[in-house]
Amino acid sequence: MRVFVTGATGFIGMAVLRELLGAGHEVVGLARSADGAAAVAALGAEVRRGDLEDVAGLEAAAAQADGVIHLAFNHDFSRYLQNCADDRRVIELFGRVLAGSGRPLLVTSGLLGGAPGRATVESDPAPSSALSPRAASEEAAADATRAGVNVGVVRLPQVHDTRRQGLVTYAIEVARAKGVCAYVGDGANRWAAAHVLDVARLYRLALEAAEPGACYHAVGEEGVAMRDIAETIGRRLDLPVASVAPEAAEGHFGWLAAFAGRDSPASSAWTRERLDWRPTGRGLLADLAALELTHA
Repeated sequence: MRVFVTGATGFIGMAVLRELLGAGHEVVGLARSADGAAAVAALGAEVRRGDLEDVAGLEAAAAQADGVIHLAFNHDFSRYLQNCADDRRVIELFGRVLAGSGRPLLVTSGLLGGAPGRATVESDPAPSSALSPRAASEEAAADATRAGVNVGVVRLPQVHDTRRQGLVTYAIEVARAKGVCAYVGDGANRWAAAHVLDVARLYRLALEAAEPGACYHAVGEEGVAMRDIAETIGRRLDLPVASVAPEAAEGHFGWLAAFAGRDSPASSAWTRERLDWRPTGRGLLADLAALELTHA
């Protein structure tokens, strides 16, 4: 299968490229810079130079592909609303190209949020984008499905190895800047997590399954308590660990406060059964304990 991948030079994207190539797929990776293009080419993938503003280039790449994996997302949280709107636009673009073809499109969403008091499951609908802007991606996917596009959604937790850990990476930056590893309240709130290699394998399996309308949870661990995360980071960085009151969270964490106290466990039981996906990577706390400090 010839697969076009956006976000190919990113943390997850490079792992997905390796996974696809290792399974014998022909891969085209989107790269904005010369360095990114060189990294994609070094893996043995074809390079498509451009970015998410290059409408003609995206349309051409999708038209020439047997499937598309859309991973790219701007993680500048100072313009979060605009980034979510931009993601909707890109998914709509791919939908127009792939409508009626049966060729699969996998889009990416997030897992922070969910059902109060229980783990989010794959059949749970995303909240409205008016309440959770990142849901714009799933709304665009639903619109594309109704227009005859073979769309699947992959919801991501905190994806990690010893270099990066999703939102936990930003929590590490805050800890270093503040000189303390903090959690909100009693720190019992949980974040779902998965190792990056397990996530890459899930994207491949989901693409190969090409099941219209499917929603997959790339979850290796249903929920890791924030206090445990803070304590593990504290030991690795040799920093004290402390609780921050909910009303003081914004002052301590900045934009991350919107997520730091949120309880967001998630199940992947349906995903594992449907795709025969068995996560084997080590857990978030183990990777944090072995944190590569030069990359944190």
